[in-house]
Amino acid sequence: MNTLSRIPLVAAFAALCAGAQAADWSDTYIGYRTGSKFHEPFNPNDIGKDIINLSHVSGYKYGTNFFNVDFLKSDEKDPAGAGSTNGAHEVYIVYRHTLDIEKAFGTPVRFGPIRGAGLTAGFDVNAKTDAGYNSKKRMFVFGPTVFVDVPGFLNVSLLVLKESNAPYNTFTNTSTPRYSYKTHPMLTAAWGIPIGSTGLSFEGFMNWIASKGSNEFGGGTKPETNIDMQLMYDVSTLWGSKGKFKLGLEYQYWKNKFGNNHEGAAGDGAFAKTPMIRAQYHF
Repeated sequence: MNTLSRIPLVAAFAALCAGAQAADWSDTYIGYRTGSKFHEPFNPNDIGKDIINLSHVSGYKYGTNFFNVDFLKSDEKDPAGAGSTNGAHEVYIVYRHTLDIEKAFGTPVRFGPIRGAGLTAGFDVNAKTDAGYNSKKRMFVFGPTVFVDVPGFLNVSLLVLKESNAPYNTFTNTSTPRYSYKTHPMLTAAWGIPIGSTGLSFEGFMNWIASKGSNEFGGGTKPETNIDMQLMYDVSTLWGSKGKFKLGLEYQYWKNKFGNNHEGAAGDGAFAKTPMIRAQYHF
């Protein structure tokens, strides 16, 4: 990872540390997941990936912070460069801040199954080194969130996305100036729901992203669906602890990945159905 691509990582980690200092509660964990059925657009192969992540969520007087960074390492079927036998590697960062309307302004927002509401803002940043696209995504998000009254949590947001990218092609040694897509909406949900007193929990997220207009090469984009769900077991309850070590199964359904049409030139690489094994250690 070059110096430029380190900058958003450092900035995000600084935001994480600042939020943690003022937190009323927090949960930080390091995780590992692996699978052999990942896909990438324009690549017909099943790809194996190992992913290490650092996640942090915390609450303070007026709302919550969420931060996650994934470090992804592909096998040789997603090569690191033209002619390389090494797998691609990627860093993907997500940060979200949600301002709780009731806590910030003293105005309850409660009706039916809704126990509260907030305003969410944040960003996604990635840097990938691979044989073709070499993504350098930058995306800012903003919009309302509702908190559904369930055990654990279920938050649903309607966000406006402003996304850009500046890829580099290692086959042609050409770079593309940073290109901004059309501003577009995303319906997203995130949840963590305990299953009674079994030690099991149902966790994950769902994103439905509308078409973002023409891509940087003049082609069209498609609506994108990404569902990532996990059934996790709190193994640490077996030795008298709680919430320390979780092990489980994960499944990701990703249609029209990054807005690429899986029925067009991007092919089956833009449609992934990926089972994984996942482990998490909470600090």
